[in-house]
Amino acid sequence: MSAIVKTDYHFPGQTDFYKGKIRDVYTINGQLMLMVVTDRISAFDVVLPRGIPYKGQVLNQIAAKFLDATTDIVPNWKTAAPDPMVTAGIYCEPFKVEMVIRGYLCGHAWREYKKGRRSLCGVPLPEGMKENEAFPEPIITPTTKATIGHDEDISKEEILKQDLLNPSDYEALESYTRALFKRGSEMARERGLILVDTKYEFGKSDDKIYLIDEIHTPDSSRYFYLDGYRERLQAGKPQKQLSKEFVREWLMDKGFNGEKGQTVPDMHDNFIQQVSDRYIELFEKITGEKFIKTPTENIRRRIEDNCLRFLKGV
Repeated sequence: MSAIVKTDYHFPGQTDFYKGKIRDVYTINGQLMLMVVTDRISAFDVVLPRGIPYKGQVLNQIAAKFLDATTDIVPNWKTAAPDPMVTAGIYCEPFKVEMVIRGYLCGHAWREYKKGRRSLCGVPLPEGMKENEAFPEPIITPTTKATIGHDEDISKEEILKQDLLNPSDYEALESYTRALFKRGSEMARERGLILVDTKYEFGKSDDKIYLIDEIHTPDSSRYFYLDGYRERLQAGKPQKQLSKEFVREWLMDKGFNGEKGQTVPDMHDNFIQQVSDRYIELFEKITGEKFIKTPTENIRRRIEDNCLRFLKGV
């Protein structure tokens, strides 16, 4: 199997190019974006050395499904999907914060809780909680949007103090975030899953707020299986989950957590296959659809041809 970890296209009218951790974004005439979702994978804000076959297709198609399912809540940037690994849409100026919402105490929040912290991003955390226990109500814990390096936790007060968002925009983002999480949770429950936590990114075009980037994918979200959740929680056992957390756990078991000077452990072929299978499993579980593997021969050429065909029709 082939994985695409780099693109270097030059499209007609191209005015900008941005390489994110996972996505390569091409701006056309300052108005349209072509977002190529590569097979790169990151953990602890570090891009790992090997790509995961079909990961880009999984992320792109899950995001497209949820973008289409939430247009009644907030407008989003997507206008078309020219290729299984590409989304096209409105160019937006992104806000400098990500809106993270957590329904359960796990992952980063649990690691901080174990250290004795009882506040996260200015939000008080109840005493006596167990790992993976539900919060009384979902909490919003924003992060800064780092161009390089680690995203950092930040409170609402600091966001406003640093003028990263004006009060009106922040209130709108918080309202959208809660509504999107509620919709995502309902859709997950229909599929026998719990949407544990996720993040949303927003931007503006012509002074209008849009939901941008991905939504409810295993890179931006964590899912538990609903069946057996309470039994595992009461027994103090790990939850059966579908997310990227198992990659982080694998890395931590091998002594890597993104700290300076650490070396990423060797990602052997068997592990790469396991990760690919996990991504496909989540696609099928959360969408209820069979994942159709797009042929991996000549991926770069296929993407280029499909994007050029799309641009001719714009």
